[in-house]
Amino acid sequence: MASFDLAQHPHRRFNPLTGEWLLVSPHRALRPWQGQQEAPDRSQRPAYDPTCYLCPGNTRANGAVNPAYTGTFVFDNDFAALTPDAPAGTVEIGSLLRAEAESGVGRVICFSPRHDLTLPEMSTEEIRGVVDVWADEFQTLGARPDINYVQIFENKGQVMGCSNPHPHGQIWAQRTVPGDPAKETVQQRAYFQQHGRTLLTAYLETELREQQRLVLENEHWVVLVPFWAAWPFETLVLPRRAVQDITQLTEAERTGLADALRRLTIRYDNLFQTSFPYSAGLHQRPTDGAEYPEWHLHLHFYPPLLRSATVRKFMVGYELLANPQRDITPEYAAQRLRELPEVHYKQAPVQEAR
Repeated sequence: MASFDLAQHPHRRFNPLTGEWLLVSPHRALRPWQGQQEAPDRSQRPAYDPTCYLCPGNTRANGAVNPAYTGTFVFDNDFAALTPDAPAGTVEIGSLLRAEAESGVGRVICFSPRHDLTLPEMSTEEIRGVVDVWADEFQTLGARPDINYVQIFENKGQVMGCSNPHPHGQIWAQRTVPGDPAKETVQQRAYFQQHGRTLLTAYLETELREQQRLVLENEHWVVLVPFWAAWPFETLVLPRRAVQDITQLTEAERTGLADALRRLTIRYDNLFQTSFPYSAGLHQRPTDGAEYPEWHLHLHFYPPLLRSATVRKFMVGYELLANPQRDITPEYAAQRLRELPEVHYKQAPVQEAR
């Protein structure tokens, strides 16, 4: 009988950040695909769209007029999922049915006044401006007594439910700590109490030693495909220094994060030569005033594309009813991303046919 091989045989992998497992089935990557195929994003957008409610100077749905902003622009979400004035209260029906009122704030961050840009098409300096806004918003919202967690994220592409192509992200800040960050708090705290250092510090040391799942590095940040990745080309963006939140980053570390984000998203676009869709966001300490020495700031990127610009990964069936499953291994995904150039395919020189 052949010996067990992660690259060939079905197996489970443990996610130490959440305490959950996923199934890896590398042999299934060879199966033919006759399912749904997405239309690749080949759209050419103008630098300014008079119909876009996020472009400078335009009127939004609530009648507010955007300023003629030249960098980033932040405003309260006109259709926020959370509102600060939600009345407190609970509803209990028997011993099993319970609902609790939830209050919070929704914010929108326009990354650029240019309607036709995405992060990989922006400069490091421009992305650094976005990083600074993230830090400012985290500090401001997190200082509010009614806010105990600040979730900063971006949905890119129609496949990920993005309703406007203008480069932007969101912030949902709320009274309670939501599910995934709460799981990560429990796991990181248990590891810190046992070992006296953060879980992700130890994990990063392992990945730097292994070298199999690394995508790119700079002086302050490492981007890798996590050993437990569920999405095909999922990545984890880690600071080399353990900090609990984005406000604790030095000037150099903020610039390093902007550099890592630009280089990673260029590789994503280059993978299938399309504007690569994803959901991405920061996970950092809760803002309830307690100490969280176990927390290690990180960013998750969850892109859905699997085999090409037209074939995506679906979380259905077994994934919904049992636990996540993937076909291509994280090691293969990291190799694919690592080998890609860092010049965006739109800017790459066109080679003449011979």
